[in-house]
Amino acid sequence: MRHLTHRTTRVTAVLAAAATVLTGLATALVAPAAPARADDYVSHHEFQANCEPSHVASDDPIVFPGRPGASHLHTFAGNVTTDAYSTPESLLRGATTCRVPADHSAYWFPTVLRAGQPVVSTWEQTFYYKSGIEDYTKVVPFPTGLRFVAGDMMATPASFRAAPGFVEGYECGDSAFNVSLPAWCPPGTQVNIRYQSPSCWDGVHLDSADHRSHMAYPIGGVCPSTHPVAVPMLEYKVFWPVSGDLSDVTMSMGDAWRWHYDFVNAWEPATLAALVRHCINGGLQCDSRGYDLYKPHRGAALTADHRLP
Repeated sequence: MRHLTHRTTRVTAVLAAAATVLTGLATALVAPAAPARADDYVSHHEFQANCEPSHVASDDPIVFPGRPGASHLHTFAGNVTTDAYSTPESLLRGATTCRVPADHSAYWFPTVLRAGQPVVSTWEQTFYYKSGIEDYTKVVPFPTGLRFVAGDMMATPASFRAAPGFVEGYECGDSAFNVSLPAWCPPGTQVNIRYQSPSCWDGVHLDSADHRSHMAYPIGGVCPSTHPVAVPMLEYKVFWPVSGDLSDVTMSMGDAWRWHYDFVNAWEPATLAALVRHCINGGLQCDSRGYDLYKPHRGAALTADHRLP
């Protein structure tokens, strides 16, 4: 009898423990994701905008506003209405190729030509939004209408390589850190370039006469006193489907080391703020939905259809 009682007690204890585990599991399954705080190990602080190229045109609404055809040829991604007459207000009304419907921003860059014909990828380009400063919790969203040019049309090979926005130059296959287009790329590969924008804003001007002076790069991981507001650092990762012998491949702006790109912020403010708060301030490596594959317990900033909850 004593032995039976002992077995009964053990069975009861096991069942109680199992019930506790199941209750905890059920709670975990229905509980909301943990808030986006930088309380995990932080290796990244970024999210992506994934946008297909939409058109090419010799327009530049920042450098040559209201003057169609005045620029070298550009490839435009994101807002499908971008042209020489575009303004931040008109862009907010325009449709977008970006996965996030609230991103009406205009992204554009020089066009690659093969035998004189534009080469435009049918795949999405990746525009990273990152922290450019060490204290990523201090980054704030772009103000609506902020616009700038990153890179330098007057660069030399040396100044291009030494520029603070330089990452790995032009790449294809195992070839990297090129200041000009590679002469040859393995068949089936593609040429790509990554370049980072300044991420410190003067807090006053949405543009400047040279389209650069209102922005600055951090110094030692901190924004300078002249440009005290830390905004996202844009890193354009642009690629073109060209490979093999590239002797007939050129760039619309001339020498490849004159690389530059343009940006006009036309995000719907609440959506941009949610992604900056969750991904950059939260120390996450997010996709375009604001979801970190490596930290799924942190949830996502946007719903499955890339909209605010």
